[in-house]
Amino acid sequence: MAEVLLRDVVKKYDSVDAVKRLNLCCNDKEFLVLLGPSGCGKSSTLRMIAGLEDITQGQISIDGVVVNDIHPSKRDIAMVFETYALYPHKTVFDNMAYPLRVRKTPGPEIDQKVRRAAEILEIEGFLDRYPRQLSGGQKQRVAIGRAIVREPKVFLMDEPISHLDAKLRSHMRGELKHLHKELNQTFIYVSHDQTEAMAMADRIAVMNLGVLQQFDTPQNIFNKPVNTFVAGFVGDPPMNFLPSLLTQSGDKWVLKFDGFTLKVSEKIRSQIIASGTKFQQDMEVILGARPEHVILKTEKTGEEDMAGQIYITEPLGSYMIVDVMLGGERIKVRTDVGFDVQPDDRVFVELPSDKIQLFDAKTSYSIIHPRSSTECEAG
Repeated sequence: MAEVLLRDVVKKYDSVDAVKRLNLCCNDKEFLVLLGPSGCGKSSTLRMIAGLEDITQGQISIDGVVVNDIHPSKRDIAMVFETYALYPHKTVFDNMAYPLRVRKTPGPEIDQKVRRAAEILEIEGFLDRYPRQLSGGQKQRVAIGRAIVREPKVFLMDEPISHLDAKLRSHMRGELKHLHKELNQTFIYVSHDQTEAMAMADRIAVMNLGVLQQFDTPQNIFNKPVNTFVAGFVGDPPMNFLPSLLTQSGDKWVLKFDGFTLKVSEKIRSQIIASGTKFQQDMEVILGARPEHVILKTEKTGEEDMAGQIYITEPLGSYMIVDVMLGGERIKVRTDVGFDVQPDDRVFVELPSDKIQLFDAKTSYSIIHPRSSTECEAG
């Protein structure tokens, strides 16, 4: 069981708190992604797991063993960095074989393990080449192969494909996901790319300013964000936010913003009540709506349709992103590329009331979704 557990882990660099009381559990054979912007603490967390950074406070265990004071070479992990770190004077075979030779592994066993790893990564034909003769993607496969031959309990990957071009990154995402299935090992992967995280992870730990924001499945991270940071960081284009007032009109709850009124669906109302949020008249909230959930029209067809004006359009092949001025706010809408509008055209916007998100304006936390747990259980 290669479970990785972090309890109240803190990392300080002088007066800077890079990681703040992080509690996190990666289950055995899980693909966990640490996601967040630069400086959020994700790489520091990975390096503490690897033993490349000392822990200021807290405890890290791997496979049930506390590793705080165990040397990196004894933790039975393998790390893949953004840079390939290949020996230029060694062949692909020798680069992959190096960690086994350091262990004084018998020659026949080295040959078997290297060739098996090369077969998994589809680089069997490159074993006699040197790094200078390889493409970026091939070099990264060699670096991953060097980790595979060690047969570690845990694979740690620090943005290993972020420097590749967009097409190759997309290909490598699929390859890494297939590799995880093939090896059936525990993977902890650092990324600042939410598309990468959503595509590969079993669970995602979203971090910001050293603090864990949400730890959940990709589906829940996207559909049930716990705060405005997560909601705005995950999704492309990001979620639209509209400062609003939640109030009661007769027996209905409604949202008011910039002269517009939107009825709160029974589904959302029930979620607010179930979350334990105490309703207050004229409660300040932030209404969130994903661009793909917003419906754009050239004519008003519903009583709650809101009049807006086209600001700009961005055709992106199979779909189009349209910026709309709605009152004093600018929102993004993802729509069909055939939707024929031009800047300054008058349009109408529909916000499906059962797909919106609501956040407390003071705390930024959701008033309809509870915060997720970090307990060691499948997402």
